[in-house]
Amino acid sequence: MPFETIHLFLNPAAGRGRAGRRQARILQLLEQGGVKVKLSLSRAPGELEAQILHCVNAGAKRLIVAGGDGSVHEAVNGIMRSSSDAALAVIPTGTGNDFAKACDIPLDWEHATRLLADRLSANDAPRHIDLGLMNDRYFANGAGVGFDAKVTRIASSMDLPIGDLVYILAVFRALIDGIATPHLTISSDSISWEGPVTLASINNGPWVGSMFHIAPMADNTDGRLEVLIASPVTRRRILTLLPKIMSGSHLQEPEISHGAVTHLTIHADELIASQLDGEVQALGTTFKIKILPGALRLL
Repeated sequence: MPFETIHLFLNPAAGRGRAGRRQARILQLLEQGGVKVKLSLSRAPGELEAQILHCVNAGAKRLIVAGGDGSVHEAVNGIMRSSSDAALAVIPTGTGNDFAKACDIPLDWEHATRLLADRLSANDAPRHIDLGLMNDRYFANGAGVGFDAKVTRIASSMDLPIGDLVYILAVFRALIDGIATPHLTISSDSISWEGPVTLASINNGPWVGSMFHIAPMADNTDGRLEVLIASPVTRRRILTLLPKIMSGSHLQEPEISHGAVTHLTIHADELIASQLDGEVQALGTTFKIKILPGALRLL
């Protein structure tokens, strides 16, 4: 397909504006690599998803998204809402690039763009990556309810030029407000839990919030989701756990339970927050989650 025009979707606000500032260079690198692209910009939440849904319904087979995990989230939902088998390429330019890390995409965005141009020009076959589904929304990297959803909401409200550190600052702000421990009933093919929790994290990839190696064993090609449940902990205990979570050495701590599942249901006794790929979702009480093996074709 040497003369195919490939749609490039870019969220200028991704990475707190970094994606927009890199737009011209991304276009230049793709052109130098022999890739002809048509650029579409998204300006509001949900717009990128709608653009991609329209594009794949019109017959596009290969798409590029330049952005972070939020952009990948919208792209995946746009593709999966269609009946298309379109393949997705990712240029990591977000604040958090957890999906890119899980897929071994270089975080050096210029290097990643050059490598992508080479693959597209050579018409390389896509890889197959697992996706998750929570209720009616797809996720690429992970889902969570409880404390991590609260941290996500706080981080997304911050407009500070501090990169990954925004997630650490969000944790500290969340601790000031106190730690809610909702009563959850969690049932799956291999895990059963009933009682208060600090968080329940469901992972397709190893990283969340860019800095936290929350599920070192997660592999988004193995047909499983890695579930991590943290029982109630104090503010002081969270502070001592943070370095362990960042290094991935927390799994043997007494407050942590974990296991691999293909599906699970979480029911809360009251409305609670949730997040998918770092995107805050509407409050809910029931979350039905499952893995979709090999559902995404990744360029």
